[in-house]
Amino acid sequence: MSRNVFTWVEIYVDDMDRARKFYETVLQTELTDMDMPDGMSDYKMVSFPWKEGAPNISGALVKSKDIKPGAGGTLVYIACEDCAVEVSRVEEAGGQVVMPKVSIGQYGFCGICIDTEGNSIGFHSMK
Repeated sequence: MSRNVFTWVEIYVDDMDRARKFYETVLQTELTDMDMPDGMSDYKMVSFPWKEGAPNISGALVKSKDIKPGAGGTLVYIACEDCAVEVSRVEEAGGQVVMPKVSIGQYGFCGICIDTEGNSIGFHSMK
């Protein structure tokens, strides 16, 4: 396979404003409102930054009546320069640190947290 298997990530939320503030605070970035196509008026989405054609994926926060957030499902890892920085912002932003930055050997470092919506999220860095 000549490309990454994953192409897009959706993190489901109950309270879009609260979730957006959490991710913008922790990641120190701005999320962008997405226009929804016809037939998807029940969905609200805000996207994480992305660069068209770049080798990595991006994604969005999604509010939907059909799919709810929660722990124990898919674990999304967000790339960081030093994941300890983002993990250090989690509690002040209303989330919970489950596992602070730990070494995963040759694969770098990671930390696992819970966002304001109850989703488990990971942060990954090589240093």
